[in-house]
Amino acid sequence: MKRMVDIKVVLDSQCPDPKVTIRARERNEQVVHIIEAIETVSENDYPVIPGFDEGSAVLLSQRDIIRVYTDGRKIVLQTQEHVYTTNKTLAQLEELLNPGRFVRISKSEIANLYMVRRFDFNNAGTIGITYENGDVSWVARSRVKQIKELLKKDLPY
Repeated sequence: MKRMVDIKVVLDSQCPDPKVTIRARERNEQVVHIIEAIETVSENDYPVIPGFDEGSAVLLSQRDIIRVYTDGRKIVLQTQEHVYTTNKTLAQLEELLNPGRFVRISKSEIANLYMVRRFDFNNAGTIGITYENGDVSWVARSRVKQIKELLKKDLPY
C-alpha cells in the first residue's frame, strides 16, 4: 500500500512566490514524482524564455529575469549573472511574461517587480527604479500614473 502525502499549506503575504519543501526519509520514487509534478505545473503557468549568448541558447526562468530592455536594435534579457539577447519583440515578451510579476515601464523596458529594490519619486514627477543588482531605470512619464496605481495595490514584497 502506498503511503499518502501529508500536505500543509502556509499562507504568507511576505512570500512572493510559492515555496515548496519536501521532507522525506530518503529520495525515493514518490519524492521524484512529486518534484516532477511541481516542476511541470510551474513551467506550464510561466513559460521559460529563450535567451541567446555567443551561439548558444539558454532557457530562462521568468523568476531569474531582472528586466527586459532594448539595446540598439537588440532585445536584451538581463539576469543576475548574465545578459542574453532574444529574437522576440518586447510586445511578444509582454504577452509571455507573467503580468503579476512584470510591468512595462517605458517603450523600451519591462521590469520584474520582484527584482525591484526601491522606487524613487522626485519633485519633477518621475519615478526611478533601483533593481536588486543596483541598476537604475526610469519610468516613462506616460507610465507614471500606471506605476503609482500599481503601488497602491498589494505588491509582492
